[in-house]
Amino acid sequence: MLIAFKLKVAAACVAGLFGPIAVAPLVSDVASRSGAISSEPAVVAIEPGRLVYRPAGDFTRAGRQAEAPLRNVQFKKQLHIMRHQVSSADYQLCVQDGACRDFDRGVVIALDRPAVQVSWHDANAYAGWLSRKTGVHYRLPSDEEWAYAAGSRFKDDGLPVDANDPAKRWISRYERESDRDISDTAPSPFGRFGLNEHGVADLAGNVWEWTSTCFVRSQLDERGDSARDRINCGVRVAQGVHRAYITDFIRDARAGGCAAGVPPTNLGFRLVREETSWVAGATQRLSKALSARS
Repeated sequence: MLIAFKLKVAAACVAGLFGPIAVAPLVSDVASRSGAISSEPAVVAIEPGRLVYRPAGDFTRAGRQAEAPLRNVQFKKQLHIMRHQVSSADYQLCVQDGACRDFDRGVVIALDRPAVQVSWHDANAYAGWLSRKTGVHYRLPSDEEWAYAAGSRFKDDGLPVDANDPAKRWISRYERESDRDISDTAPSPFGRFGLNEHGVADLAGNVWEWTSTCFVRSQLDERGDSARDRINCGVRVAQGVHRAYITDFIRDARAGGCAAGVPPTNLGFRLVREETSWVAGATQRLSKALSARS
C-alpha cells in the first residue's frame, strides 16, 4: 500500500512538472507605465466573530500521527482584508521601484489579473513597499485570518488517522485533493470565482494565497494541547482549494517543492490592512505627503 502511495505522489509531481503552465507575453498596462498607485486597494471589513479552526501543521501524540485538534478562535475586532488578490500590474509597480523581484517568466500584466509566480518573500516585500507608499501598514494574513475571511470557502482538512497504518491518511489526502478540476490553470480575471458571504473575491479558486503562518510540528498531550512545538519558518502555509505547505522561496509549486498531495496551481497573495487610530492615520498620511513634496 505504501508503494502505491509513493507512486501516486510521484505521478502528481510529474503532472506538476509537465502540466500546462500559464505563460503569456508581457503586456504593458496604463497603471504600470504611470509608476504610481492611484488609490489604496479595495478592502473588505469583516465583523468580529468566532472561528472553529483546525491549526496548520503536523501533529503527533505519544509518538504516533494524530489528527489536528479543533480550536475555537475569537476575533475581537474587525478584520480588514483586500477584496481581490494583488494584481500583476500593481506588483509590477513594486518591481519598477526596485523593491520587488521581477517575474521569472512572462505573465500578463494587467489590473484585472492576479500576480502569480511569486514566492513568500516576494509577497512580503510587496507588503512592505505598499506600506511605505501609502503610509498604511499592510501585511500577509495569518492562516487563521485567511480561514476566517474565507468563511464557507474554507474547508476543514481534518482526516482520520489509523495508528496501525498512517499512510492511509496521506493517501486519503491525495485522493481528496486530486478530485479538484485542474484543467484550467491560467490565472483568470478577477471575479471568475465569485464573492463569498463576506464580499471577498476569488477565494479558493485556482490561485493559492501565501499566509504569514509557519509550518509547525506539534506534539500533543492526552488532552490535545500542544506539549512541544518545532517551528519551521522556511516553510509557510498557502491557502486555496486546500491548505498547502510550501518552501518560502518557491514561486511555482508545480515545478518544485512537490510533496504529498496535489501542488497548488498558482501562488499569489492578498494582504491585510492594519487599522490605526484616526490621529495616527492622519499623521502617517501627512508625513507621506510632505515626503512627496520634498
